[in-house]
Amino acid sequence: MEEKKIVSILSDKKALYAEDEAGIRQNITETLELFFMEVMAVDNGQAVLDEMQINHYDVLILDISMPGLDGLEAVKAIRETNTTIPIIILSAHTDQAYLWRAVELKITRYLAKPHTREMLMDALEQAALELLQHNRQPIVLNEEYLYRPCRKSVSHLEKETSLSLTESRLLEYFIRHRNCTVSFEDISDYLWGYEPPSKEAIKSLIKDLRKKVGKELIQNVYGIGYLFALEMP
Repeated sequence: MEEKKIVSILSDKKALYAEDEAGIRQNITETLELFFMEVMAVDNGQAVLDEMQINHYDVLILDISMPGLDGLEAVKAIRETNTTIPIIILSAHTDQAYLWRAVELKITRYLAKPHTREMLMDALEQAALELLQHNRQPIVLNEEYLYRPCRKSVSHLEKETSLSLTESRLLEYFIRHRNCTVSFEDISDYLWGYEPPSKEAIKSLIKDLRKKVGKELIQNVYGIGYLFALEMP
């Protein structure tokens, strides 16, 4: 069976993209059209709100600095009525104040310009994963295991096992970075940020997760970290 990537979930979805610079807007729109069924591109925050009033969109990709209503102000207005739509922010701002505002508004991913194609792909995959969670669709890990994001549980042979918050976050990180080697540092930075645990603590967490999702999925990469061997059916 042909492998189906998580990002392919977006193939029947609609994206709303806002960027005031015409050249950048055209380039990013062309990239987004490779993944979405339809992409509507606008050049300001007010146009985003107007579009959200009259049309349905599944994912938002917004710049911050736009004339009139900026991207974060548009998100703030949207979050008053829609708390689940995935939102990706693209911005030249790396100021801590902007980052904290984005966190408070439950942004899916904050990408500082210039960003790479790989960074955008990762953000789109995270948005796709959020859509899976909101739609309550299980994720097939292999022929025996299912992950249920909305319940933070793994099903195996009709038995359902709950994951801890840290285990579920790690599993979702692995799913987004499936078939790629991730280092101990990658895992530490993602899960703990400024207070990283010891390498032994990470190994213990991996051991506990393996008991729930099977040993075959999480492979050791000697001297580096781990590889999550997942082929999406």
